[in-house]
Amino acid sequence: MPNIKSAKKRVKSSAKKCEANTVITSSVKNSIKRVEKEVKAGNKEAASEKLNIAIKRIDKAAKSGLIHKNTAARQKSRLTKMKNNME
Repeated sequence: MPNIKSAKKRVKSSAKKCEANTVITSSVKNSIKRVEKEVKAGNKEAASEKLNIAIKRIDKAAKSGLIHKNTAARQKSRLTKMKNNME
């Protein structure tokens, strides 16, 4: 446990940031899973709606630096390709 006041504050603020980052990353992962689920089910309209949500969340995570911009681009590309190749 830190003794210095600034170190104590740092522990609190880093815990807060960690919590926020966890919320954002888990929402990205969940939205990706939802798109994949709709694609497997064959629901075009639902898949396109979920894709838009997933792309927004991926962009938000990339903007805040939680994921690399190339990773975000790759994920968006794969999801879009998946949706477009539906029958």
